[in-house]
Parts: sequence; structure tokens; C-alpha cells
Amino acid sequence: MNKIINLEKQIEQLTLFYRKNKRLPSYSEMMRLFSYKSKNAVFRCVQNLIQKGLVEKDKSGYLIPKRLPIGAKVLGYVQAGFPSPAEEELVDILSLDEFLIQNPAASYLLKVSGDSMIDAGIHPGDLVIVERNRTPKNGDIVIAQVDNDWTMKYFFKQGKQVVLKPANSDYRPIVPKNELVIGGVVTACIRKYISP
Repeated sequence: MNKIINLEKQIEQLTLFYRKNKRLPSYSEMMRLFSYKSKNAVFRCVQNLIQKGLVEKDKSGYLIPKRLPIGAKVLGYVQAGFPSPAEEELVDILSLDEFLIQNPAASYLLKVSGDSMIDAGIHPGDLVIVERNRTPKNGDIVIAQVDNDWTMKYFFKQGKQVVLKPANSDYRPIVPKNELVIGGVVTACIRKYISP
């Protein structure tokens, strides 16, 4: 029983450390974090965490989370149509990174300015997640450099002709004259409703 309580406390401490530092602690940091007197005790602890599938080592030997509860709790589903009784139960632990980003190595964030994509639900101040190296399909929202200027628009291609269309009738479609570079495909949009 004491070992289970100890493991739960370690998981909680590792989770808090990860949320604060965006990485797992080193062996020396774990000695202080868990009040261990030797690195050998940390080594045994790490082996236990690896065995339970909570952490793993990357190619460089650094610890990375595998199934640590570093995300938010998913407590069920909510009806967006007609109201229905809701029962709160822990369905899963979800990291927004895991949910929103399929290819972390090829993804980056951009903050939106301008309102040319407002009818697509993308507003000024939103963050968009963009994935490089993804080939855009008709109807995808892309980040594109058109004749030296960057923009975010819907991508449409007919034959060799590319048209970048806004999601706001106040703007005109863009047909690249000289150069078109696709910087990536928008895979998600994030909006905060409450400011800190």
C-alpha cells in the first residue's frame, strides 16, 4: 500500500515538474524532488516508471513522458444540440499537444492577425497549428508566401493554376503571379475565451 501511495506521489511530482519545465527532471533533480539520498535509488525509481509504461528514454537517453497524466482530464461528453443529462466520469487524460498535433517535429504555431479567414472561424488573436511538408489538397487552409508576402487562405488548384481564397467576402481571391511557396497546412485553430 505504501509503495502505491509513493508511486502516486512520484507521478504527481513528475507531472507538476513537467508542466512547469516542459521536460522531465534529470536524475540529480529527481534526487531532490523525491528526497532520495543516492542516484541508485533514482535509477530503481526510473526503472519502475519505465516498466509501468509511464516514461521512456529517447535516443539521447533523456526521460520523456509516455503515459504520465500531463494533460487535462476528459470527464465525458457534452451535448451541443438539445440539453441532455450529463454524468461526470473520468474518461481519459488528454494532452492538447497529443490531440491537436499529429506530427510535432513538422508543426509550428502562428498567431493570427487580420480577418480574411473569419468565416472559417479563424479570428484575429487566434493561434493556428501549421504542419510543414504536408501536400495541400483543395479546400485546405494553407500558409503561403505569394510574391514575397505571407498569407493564410483556402488552397484550390485546377490544373497548374493555384487560387488562394479568403473566407471573408471583403477580400478577393489571390492568384499568384510569380512565386508561390506553401509554408504548411493549417491543422487546428486555438482560441482562448478568458484572458489571464
